[in-house]
Amino acid sequence: MEQRNITRISEFLLLGFSEDPELQPLIFGLFLFMCLMAVTGNLLIILAAISDTHLHTPMYFFLSNLSFVDICFISTTVPKMLVNIQTQTKVITYEECIIQMYFFLFFVGLDNFLLAVMAYDRFVAICHPLHYTVIMNRQLCGLLVLVCWIITALNSLLQSFMVLWLSFCTNLEIPHFFCEPNQLVHLACSDTFLNDIVMNCVAGILGGGALAGILYSYSKIISSIHAISSSHGRHKAFSTCVSHLSVVSLFYSTILGVYFSSAVTQNPHSSATASVMYSVVTPMLNPYIYSLRNKDIKSALKRLFEKETIKLSIVLG
Repeated sequence: MEQRNITRISEFLLLGFSEDPELQPLIFGLFLFMCLMAVTGNLLIILAAISDTHLHTPMYFFLSNLSFVDICFISTTVPKMLVNIQTQTKVITYEECIIQMYFFLFFVGLDNFLLAVMAYDRFVAICHPLHYTVIMNRQLCGLLVLVCWIITALNSLLQSFMVLWLSFCTNLEIPHFFCEPNQLVHLACSDTFLNDIVMNCVAGILGGGALAGILYSYSKIISSIHAISSSHGRHKAFSTCVSHLSVVSLFYSTILGVYFSSAVTQNPHSSATASVMYSVVTPMLNPYIYSLRNKDIKSALKRLFEKETIKLSIVLG
């Protein structure tokens, strides 16, 4: 009974990046800008993919799903931090913290799996171009996305329930700008051995499995590209993978950088700063990486703006 009373805490404190009052407006403005850029960019990708029939293909179906997940991903962490800065408080309730942790795990896991699915899509398109439309049919595309959602939802649910069983005592300060699972678990005063085992195993199996799938797909893609006789053909085939490869490199390099930096320095504040790269910067940059080098996206956005401009002129006229 005593342990249960200890566990029923009401709130945590998110320490964020700095307690210096002079830096708070700068941090608020910077993160508000990145959040708005991420939401706007990803929303434009979704609207372009939905409105333009030329983009009704598996690649853009997966891309629009990735954009939706990135909007949700950045919306899970940044708005609460902005509210805390604006209200000059660090409090997040116990329930809000668990919910935030659940959705953080959910959307980072979805990002991980969707990038692997997109790599498989590029593998089929380049290595089996004649069978692409047959293999990547609507049923398979929908099934792949559904499986991604189910696996990540179950994983997030498992890890959230395991945190619910932990007991928390007096140290309720989280040295982060959101309820990062690893930081939250290590605040517990009960035994966290099982939580650590599950987190590491899940990271190895799900994260490592998705990364292995991406590496395998690209090893086959590179072999197929090398087999193309003309340089123009090789360049055209590789150009379809550049944007995805850039996003994959950004996502995994930042996550691995956070993992290794936290393991080496043992400094939670530096880990929080590094976490900004994959939890905020990556969702912000993804739509611009895809749109800057993609003529189809540019054309779709141009047609979308022209269509909306005509509608607006009719309404105002």
